[in-house]
Parts: sequence; C-alpha cells; structure tokens
Amino acid sequence: MAEQSLVSGGEEPEERVIEAALRPKNLHDFVGQHRVRKQLALVLEASKMRGRSADHVLMSGPPGLGKTTLAMIIAAEMNAPLRISSGPAIQHAGDLAAILSSLSEGEVLFLDEIHRMSRPAEEMLYMAMEDFRVDIVVGKGAGATAIPLELPPFTLVGATTRAGLLPGPLRDRFGFTGHLEFYSVAELELVLRRSAGLLDLKVNSAGFTEIAGRSRGTPRIANRLLRRVRDWALVHGIDQIDARSASAALDMYEVDQRGLDRLDRSVLEALITKFNGGPVGLSTLAIAVGEEPETVETVAEPFLVREGLLGRTPRGRIAMASAWTHLGYAVPAGVFGQETLALFEEDENHAESVDTAG
Repeated sequence: MAEQSLVSGGEEPEERVIEAALRPKNLHDFVGQHRVRKQLALVLEASKMRGRSADHVLMSGPPGLGKTTLAMIIAAEMNAPLRISSGPAIQHAGDLAAILSSLSEGEVLFLDEIHRMSRPAEEMLYMAMEDFRVDIVVGKGAGATAIPLELPPFTLVGATTRAGLLPGPLRDRFGFTGHLEFYSVAELELVLRRSAGLLDLKVNSAGFTEIAGRSRGTPRIANRLLRRVRDWALVHGIDQIDARSASAALDMYEVDQRGLDRLDRSVLEALITKFNGGPVGLSTLAIAVGEEPETVETVAEPFLVREGLLGRTPRGRIAMASAWTHLGYAVPAGVFGQETLALFEEDENHAESVDTAG
C-alpha cells in the first residue's frame, strides 16, 4: 500500500475536519486568487440585486487551491443551503435525478470532480442547467414514457482538476468559469498567518516564510505543514516558531526546501541512479520506487514537471538538469535543461564578479 504523503493532494478524515475549521467563510477572508475572487464577487452581487439565483459556476485548477471553499462561500454569500456531491458518486441518470428533484429554490449544488460523471448523467444535467427541468423515463423499450419534472431555480457549482475532459456542451452551460492558479509564497504567508491565529500558534515572519516556501504553492499543503510544525514545536517545548524550528520540523517530515517529499526524491533518485536520467516508462519507474503508476503520475509528476525537475517525452520520463543539481549529482553532458541551467550559472557568476569589483 502506498504511504500517505504529507504533501499529497488527498486528505485523511481527521485532516478534513481540521481543514474545514480553517476554511474562510466569506470572500473577504479568502486569500489569493484576486482575479477570480473579484469576478465572482461581481456575479454574486448582481444576482442578489436581481433577486435571482446566481449563474452556474465552474471552478478548475489543481487540488488544494480552494474550489470547495469557494463553493461554500457562494452558498454563504447567497444565503442559500448547500448540497455536496461528486462526479464519481453519480454513475446513473437516476442518481442525478434523485438529487435534482430534492433541491429547494435557490439551493447551491456542488459537484466535485464533475468531469468524472457518467455520460447519461451529463446529458440529463444539460437540460437541468438550462431549462430547470429533467425528463424521468418510466418503463423500458417501446412502452417507455418520459415524464417532465420541473425543477426550482438552483445554482450548480462544478469543480474539476481536468477541465479539458469536460465536454463542450457542459462547459458552455456555466455562466462563470474561474481557473485557480498556484499561490505565491507571499500569498501563502497570508494564509498561514490567518491559520496560525485560528490555531493560537505563535510564528514569526521568518517561520511563515520557511513553511510557505515548502508548500508547493498550495494552501491545503501549507495548512497541513503548519499543523505538523505545531506538533513538533509542542513536543520540543518551543513557544514561538522561527525559521530554524520550522526547517528542523519539516526536515524531520522529509519535506525539503523546494517542497519535495520522500516520493518526489525517490522518483528523481531512481531516474538518475538506476536509469542514468532516463528516458524510462512510467510503469518501470513506478516499480523502481515501489509505488503504483497512478500514484507516481498523479501525486509526484505534476509538481516535478512544474518545477522543471522532470520531463515527459514520447519515450518516457527524464530527469532534467536541475534535478541532478538539486540532489547533489554532477550533470552529465547532453542532459535536457542543461543550457538553461548554464544561463543561470552565468548570471550568478556575473553578479558575483560585479559585487567583487564593487
């Protein structure tokens, strides 16, 4: 069984409870995503002024950036009840019909991972979103009849990590689409300051910066690391967490300065030491690190590719030049990314020479 990663996208039940307590309750308290937040505030305010349900909203982006939180905020801002479900839970049109028929007027329906709904359910959702009605098919074969069922106006909030998998007709029926971006270190520091206040935790500015820098640009991971640092400080009798304390705690949990965890480093180590940097197929790489291919592809790969440490080619995965240097290996000739790395080294050498001359 795969080991639960401290910086993975998944959450344990206890983690979900704590995470829920740290969620902002309104748009004013929501940190980051300034463009999406500003646009969404306008959509909700206009809907309230018209006295109607808000347009359907689609949120896309990687896990942990606030899609579920924004759905809860939409319901709170509209003073409406919230119903939560997910695409994988809706495998038949009847499953969706049961949910839709029980909605009250103005209710917000949140469908997480909406791209994983079954095709029959998707087709039923088209009519429900546009005309607020569904056709319930009774009977089978030649004797089957469709009974139209009127629905009260509602707001659908869909969330997806893979917007490209949504069919065009479904995407077009959303009145507002927002794509959530990864957070900067400065934005994550604001998230951590708010969470530390709610947890009654004393952290200085350097401590916040240290934790934020290892959080992969993701608030969910930042809050999780903050709680682990809190545990470390409690056990070691430290009242205020500084950069040194945060670094020691996260080093113990095997989260390095760039946010790489045990799995990330294992993937890069295997690529470099066992396959001379690649290319190597996903299945072979997964066997080399003792994980399932899906775990490597969905948990480790996106971050490593985004950081420029791993590359995906038609022939397989390769370790980029920056991966060799990050793990302390000499970069052999011909490794992908070596030219870019050389440019950075030239800039650093030039800066050092200017400082020396000054």
